[in-house]
Amino acid sequence: MTFRDGLRAARSRIIIIFGLLASIGIIVALEAVKLPNGMGSASASNGSLPQASAPQFTLERTADSQMMPAPSELSKEELEFARIAWQYFEKNYQAKTGLVNSVDGYPASTMWDTGSYLMGVISAYKLGVISKSVFTERMKSALGTLATLPLFENELPNKSYNTLTKEMANYDNSPAPRGIGWSAIDIGRLFVPLNIIIWNYPDFAGDVRLVMERLRFRNVVRDGTLYGAVVDDSNRTKYPQEGRLGYEEYAAKSYTLMGADVSIALRQDDYLHYETIDGIQVPTDSRSPDRYKAFNYVVSEPYILDGLEFGFDNISREFAYRVYSAQEKHFEKTQTLTAVSEDNIDAPPYFVYNTVYTGGKAWNCITDKGEDVSRFRSVSTKAVFGWYALYRTDYTKRLFDKIKTLYDPQKGWYSGLYEQTGQPNKAITCNTNAIVLEALAYKRFGAHLRLIR
Repeated sequence: MTFRDGLRAARSRIIIIFGLLASIGIIVALEAVKLPNGMGSASASNGSLPQASAPQFTLERTADSQMMPAPSELSKEELEFARIAWQYFEKNYQAKTGLVNSVDGYPASTMWDTGSYLMGVISAYKLGVISKSVFTERMKSALGTLATLPLFENELPNKSYNTLTKEMANYDNSPAPRGIGWSAIDIGRLFVPLNIIIWNYPDFAGDVRLVMERLRFRNVVRDGTLYGAVVDDSNRTKYPQEGRLGYEEYAAKSYTLMGADVSIALRQDDYLHYETIDGIQVPTDSRSPDRYKAFNYVVSEPYILDGLEFGFDNISREFAYRVYSAQEKHFEKTQTLTAVSEDNIDAPPYFVYNTVYTGGKAWNCITDKGEDVSRFRSVSTKAVFGWYALYRTDYTKRLFDKIKTLYDPQKGWYSGLYEQTGQPNKAITCNTNAIVLEALAYKRFGAHLRLIR
């Protein structure tokens, strides 16, 4: 092989390395934001109007937010919990396509859930729950399918697919030959395991390259900002800005590792606003849903995933701890165990957002249309496992003890525990069981994407 042939063969890895080097500059810029010590009051005033691209902000740091426990061995009980979570992926695996159902028995999946599935496979392998041969077969099959999926307008993955046929689908899983658009946030979630595979399992680097080389990014990333795609009532494609504080920065991190300029999406301060919730200054997004046509959910999941996967940055570490602390303080105030996130539920409307704050209200539980569904407020299983792995405080251990029987040993973990009735939310999903595996792998090994320790 000549030098030129070798260079050509290695071009995919060279491109990835250059993308990672570019991302370092962005991450360094984020780390440079001034974060003085102490808790104190927040710097943003209540009622301030949205202000894009603010020059700088300061944040008084909570000392406890820096106290992250070191990795530790799992107990026999925790290893059994990981094996139970893997049962979901055994029962809902579609061998013909290599995809996994997003909800137990329902043959559909989004890119968010496909990313979660790949994280579940990686975590199960790291924990010794599955063998190398199973890991290899699952990875090869899933990546092969991702490299051949029909794309929305030949650019990016559709919002939903039928896991039996690989066809683009509507959210009700009916065929959608044209597609219904893409989610920039969901695609960002998919990029997380792809980055982990590149760094830790280079035998699959060629498979990842085949996935990535088909994708076109001209409409999803523009001027440092993330954009989704939707089909309007006139069958035209529109590109709305996508992401609110928490999810936006989480997704942007994986785009930057792929070499994209997402410098605006990475900023935590451009629409930052603090709400005092049970005595804690909680970071919220000042873009109101009535004006910006999207809800500013403050939930546990994006902060948990940031910690489990990236190991936090200088700012997300503080924000995550505040979101967690508000839930602990709410328990101290009400004696109601609190660990909230968005979740599937086992009754109509089947999906709800249990929030710390959204739509101008603390502890708001709503649908994606803003309908009040407070009767479905619940303790989220994935939030409990995530906060437990990250902090291991007395409160997270109390939460953990409360939910650790919420599973079907043949199907996996239930989504949570309803607050009003004390009954299990028996929805069983890919995302919940993947995060259970991720959290336990984090407890054992630390952050999935952190190379420098």
